Amino acid sequence: MNTFLKRVLIILSIVALGLLLYSVFVENIFENRLSPKDTVKFELNDLRLKVFYNRPYKKEREIFGALVPFNKVWRTGANEATTFQTNQTLDIDGMILPVGKYTLWTVPKDSTWTVMFNSKQYEWGVDSEMNPLWDPNYDVINVEVPVEKLKTTVEQFTIAFDNSTDKLFLTMAWDDTKIAVPLKN
Repeated sequence: MNTFLKRVLIILSIVALGLLLYSVFVENIFENRLSPKDTVKFELNDLRLKVFYNRPYKKEREIFGALVPFNKVWRTGANEATTFQTNQTLDIDGMILPVGKYTLWTVPKDSTWTVMFNSKQYEWGVDSEMNPLWDPNYDVINVEVPVEKLKTTVEQFTIAFDNSTDKLFLTMAWDDTKIAVPLKN
């Protein structure tokens, strides 16, 4: 066997071993996640917005007020902390959100939610006791938004951007609940 072929086989073996070790010790890349990762993007003219989050399923569970308790900080999804990124300054309900990347936290309540844009980046959403890693000292904006009760059930937690009415909203929906955060640039 020539030297070039031996080197290629060694490199391929190292890559395969690296993937195996990553899968075993970091994240099983060969198995479907219970709460899949998703990225939502919005682009209009020069405005670029992006949300990275994990999408848990309802699975016949009672969600708000049970799985996600009322009046407590929620990581707004599952697994890694949800992030919101903007390339332009935004006006959110009269408050200014500078250009940057933020973690997104919420406090669900029966008729309103508090939505917090936090400047600290957290690797994960909760600690080993399932308490949110959120630090309020890094909150840039806290906004209260009303809850809309839906007539249909949203099985999988969904974050989206809605500009269907010539106004831009960051929406979150799960189970029979939806909120919309108004965004202006």
